[in-house]
Amino acid sequence: MKLPLISGIKVIKRLKRAGFIATRQKGSHVRLEKYVGNKTIKITVPLHSELKKGTLSRIIKDAGLTLEEFEESK
Repeated sequence: MKLPLISGIKVIKRLKRAGFIATRQKGSHVRLEKYVGNKTIKITVPLHSELKKGTLSRIIKDAGLTLEEFEESK
């Protein structure tokens, strides 16, 4: 499966559906958190109109999601 060209806002919406909560914003970057067991997953998403493939790949990996799970959370 190929990574989609997607905006930062759409990534945030998908992560929220996957259980993440937006905790703060500084400039054009939004911080999201999700509590899993006794640890917290923290992710920063830039609010760009189109995220680079490497950035999107890293966000999905850090979120603990597979590409399929990320696509399903549309």
